Amino acid sequence: MSSLKKSDKKAALDFAAWSFNVTTSVGIIMINKALMATHGFSFATTLTGLHFVTTTLMTIVFRWLGLSQPSHLPLADLIKFVIFSNLSIVGMNVSLMWNSVGFYQIAKLCMIPASCLLEVVFDHVHYSRDTKLSIMVVLIGVAVCTVTDVSVNARGLIAAVIAVWSTALQQYYVHFLQRKYSLNSFNLLGHTAPAQAGSLLLVGPFVDFLLTGKRVDHFNFSSLALFFLTLSCFIAIGVNLSQFICIGRFSAVSFQVLGHMKTVLVLSLGFLFFGKEGLNLQVVLGMVLAVLGMIWYGNASAKPGGKERRSVLPVRSASLKGSSEEKGGAEK
Repeated sequence: MSSLKKSDKKAALDFAAWSFNVTTSVGIIMINKALMATHGFSFATTLTGLHFVTTTLMTIVFRWLGLSQPSHLPLADLIKFVIFSNLSIVGMNVSLMWNSVGFYQIAKLCMIPASCLLEVVFDHVHYSRDTKLSIMVVLIGVAVCTVTDVSVNARGLIAAVIAVWSTALQQYYVHFLQRKYSLNSFNLLGHTAPAQAGSLLLVGPFVDFLLTGKRVDHFNFSSLALFFLTLSCFIAIGVNLSQFICIGRFSAVSFQVLGHMKTVLVLSLGFLFFGKEGLNLQVVLGMVLAVLGMIWYGNASAKPGGKERRSVLPVRSASLKGSSEEKGGAEK
């Protein structure tokens, strides 16, 4: 009976974590779309730096309130994480600029196979046939509803490769660091957010100038643009925190697969609020196929042998308060 209650509690916490991530992620995409498309604030890298500033302030407040305990993360691991994360952010922005939208979407889909390969090589994870097939169904479904024109050029391909592998490494590293050093999401964010905020605010204006030809310090803020910018920064706290919680509870692959639910929701909300241009039978079928694939993946990976870690990474003794809650038991 107690094991059943424990299982039910874990399922409820898993659902809450995913709901938190999906809600904040979809929300920030819609807000940023209004900020950039309607109000002309096209400085995506600088905006991400501001997101990490507000996230840093959140971690400071939580530590001051005693809700987050002191922890340790070696400088070498912190530097590696920041490099992977910042390359991911800059790489995705550059890839979007230098590639067609279709090839950009294909590059995003390649993050799942890349994440799978990292888990197989470093964690010796074994995937069942149903788990592999369900991932393939998700990829096909998302490709059908998002990939249109596809054109490739040399520099765009290089940017896409950097973006894919840096994103896969960053998400793998979130899970790796939480397990290795018994860090919960608040602790890990407390270490990484200040470093990312400082580095992105330093290089962001230059990257944005390269991408847009505009200077962020010359942007003329209206009251509405400032409102959307502030709202975006506050929602980003939830996005950053929920990403670390989800990857800590599950894995980078599960985060990527089920994360495509956000793609389907963003498309649906885009058609609802910004017009039905581009909505056709192909898009609808693609979205349905992607959702069915996600449901299949959830069931297949949860079954015995669906996704097994064949070696266990040694971890430090869990002396940090609350770290056991972030691990969430068996991995999905």
